[in-house]
Amino acid sequence: MKKIILIFGFNLTLIFNLMSQVSTSAVPFLLISPNARASGMGEVGTGLADDVSSIYWNPAGLAQLQGHEASITHSNWLPQFQLSDLYYDYFNYRQYFPELEGNVAASITFFNLGKFARTNEQGPEVIEEFTSFEYAITLGYGTFLTQDFMLGLNLRFINSRLAPFGTGSEEGSGIGYAVSADIGGLYKPKELIIPFVDLDLGNNFSAGFNLSNLGPKITYIDDAQADPIPTNLRIGFAFYPLKDEYNSIQFAADFSKLLIRRGKDLDGDGEIKTDEEKSYTDPYYKAIFTSWIDQSMREELRAVISSFGVEYWYGKPKLVALRAGYFYEDPNYGNRKFKTFGAGIRYDIYGFDFSWIQTEEEFHPLSETLRFTLLIGW
Repeated sequence: MKKIILIFGFNLTLIFNLMSQVSTSAVPFLLISPNARASGMGEVGTGLADDVSSIYWNPAGLAQLQGHEASITHSNWLPQFQLSDLYYDYFNYRQYFPELEGNVAASITFFNLGKFARTNEQGPEVIEEFTSFEYAITLGYGTFLTQDFMLGLNLRFINSRLAPFGTGSEEGSGIGYAVSADIGGLYKPKELIIPFVDLDLGNNFSAGFNLSNLGPKITYIDDAQADPIPTNLRIGFAFYPLKDEYNSIQFAADFSKLLIRRGKDLDGDGEIKTDEEKSYTDPYYKAIFTSWIDQSMREELRAVISSFGVEYWYGKPKLVALRAGYFYEDPNYGNRKFKTFGAGIRYDIYGFDFSWIQTEEEFHPLSETLRFTLLIGW
């Protein structure tokens, strides 16, 4: 019987490495910044969470929004590869329900990996072609618990279709399903007096967290080869140093860490050397805690991703925005470092945002990545 092999036009492992910290999880597309506004600010949003994209960055932020809002984002992914069928799309919608005292939101994330060929190992004969893609459908809700604190929850269905068959004698296929949940909180005080300087930051400061992708491992072939989904903790802050009738400036910062513990000494010999030990991962409800003690605290803190951004708005109401930011990942944990720039316009109920990435490394696949977001709010 002929053994089935896959010939990829590009290396999927490379793509996953570029999307997440050293590719320690499956479905890393869930970590891609979904909207151009946040992307133009260095990929921050957990402490902002003030538009429809809050369902991704921090569902608690949905609570402070009124009316209806929808947006759609498109990005040709890894443009340096010049592959037209490698792209990312994101659509979301939210609506305020007075009877629920909060917003209900929904989003669809679609990541197209392109076309591939199925061949046999005896020669380059193509048996069939197939398309690889992944998508996630999310339903969220955000409400006020107190005057100053908001809480949000998401539920998510994930489908990863890497290949419609297994390799060799494997009975399963490269298709996996999973579910996950998010929980977020946002603190936005109406009054916040800073001692000794008599400064009130009320309505000009916010801080939030989002614990996302809490869920079981995703299985493609069998349970023994299941991979964790990217459980992630984000903490973010936002501050308005200037807010007047026509001008506003906002600074924001996000810090995030992948909560996955990979590798374990299963036989008690003090070493992690077998394939089983190296591939072992704690279930998500344990990894939330053990991912902080797998190494020294100093080393664990190096795994934290830092993002910083600034946004300037002009107009009454807001008309034109300029944005910039910086994204940093430690060299031992992915080594993604890039500057971001963006702009936006608003007119009546319509809006348009775009963002652009400039990497520090020349010819990096993420370099020149553009995102475009169209939105409408009424």
